[in-house]
Amino acid sequence: MPSSRHEGREITMQTLFAYEFHGGEPEAILKYVAGEFEGKISDLSFALELLKGVLKHREEIHGLIKKYAPEWPVDKIAPIDRAILEIGIFEMLHSRDVPAVVAIDEAIELAKTFGSDASQKFVNGVLNAIFKAK
Repeated sequence: MPSSRHEGREITMQTLFAYEFHGGEPEAILKYVAGEFEGKISDLSFALELLKGVLKHREEIHGLIKKYAPEWPVDKIAPIDRAILEIGIFEMLHSRDVPAVVAIDEAIELAKTFGSDASQKFVNGVLNAIFKAK
């Protein structure tokens, strides 16, 4: 059974994806997306913290993606992969209570579930390169 934090990451990933395509108010999108998880998650504070953190540090995060995946312009990366990377990088660099290896593992699991056949390898490669450079 997935943890509430894993589900919080899923909600955040889906929110970032929807926000990119439709714009709007990110927190309102998060609450809408969370409705799909009704009964499975009671506390949205973790998802909201992730969302706010990713949006606050997005420029820094995109700079790291450019540096560690130079052959892939950020705007050409599949939106779902980009959202997964944004969450993973934010957690690796700015989360005090999530070890970097957990952030990487969680991002890989999201890529397996929601990405393409190549997503898992791509996400793993970028996040591990950043991890090793830290």
